[in-house]
Amino acid sequence: MLSIPFEITIAGIPLNIHLILEYLAFFSAYRYYVYLRKNRLDPINHSNRLSIMLGAALGAFLGSRLMGFLENPVLDISAVSFMQLYNLKTIMGGLFGGLLGVELAKRIIHEKNSSGDLFTLPIILGIFIGRIGCFLSGVNEFTYGTTTSFATGMDLGDGLKRHPIALYEILFLVLLFVFLRKLYLQNKFENGLLFKLFMVSYFGFRFLIEFIKPNAFFVLGLSSIQWLCIVCFVYYRKTLIHLPRAYAKVYLL
Repeated sequence: MLSIPFEITIAGIPLNIHLILEYLAFFSAYRYYVYLRKNRLDPINHSNRLSIMLGAALGAFLGSRLMGFLENPVLDISAVSFMQLYNLKTIMGGLFGGLLGVELAKRIIHEKNSSGDLFTLPIILGIFIGRIGCFLSGVNEFTYGTTTSFATGMDLGDGLKRHPIALYEILFLVLLFVFLRKLYLQNKFENGLLFKLFMVSYFGFRFLIEFIKPNAFFVLGLSSIQWLCIVCFVYYRKTLIHLPRAYAKVYLL
């Protein structure tokens, strides 16, 4: 029977399963992106695409660390090592920071075409693999839920029945991937819509799931992640208005 947290030891050396799966997530997502770009005409030339990827990487790095800290800004910094602070990160900050990094890079290089669609499915694949690592890490990673008596409650390493939030997200990502891949293969929507649908769908899911996460810091009753979700909704407000129609069209085409 699998015990959580799941730990691997080889030749007496403990291995960080979450870190291993993070690297696998980056590698798999990149290879999938290369495959998709090879099989579809990209309106953005190679040089500009590299600049956009650099902007995305820098924005994601800064955004993930900033939001990682803002999840619990009352943390006792004096009791935390530099490496622990460095490892405070969240995919939500990475996604929105990456978005801002891309938009800044596109302004600098004067690129007008939408760039997110080719990244969308690889991003979902990467998050999916990463969340497996989160689940296997149990309470060692802040991706677990509040205690519950619901049927899905699991012991994630502290002897309490908790919502396995990582598993909920894995299921959601599978469904989102199937839906958006169908939209991608149809290729009948305006460029950029795929990424917008991903962002509002994923951030909407995360806004809701935060209510069953044991957050310690709130502003007006909402966590830092939920406020970031609201910022994302405002940013994509036009997409939100047309979201039901876009979803309906996928199954009517």
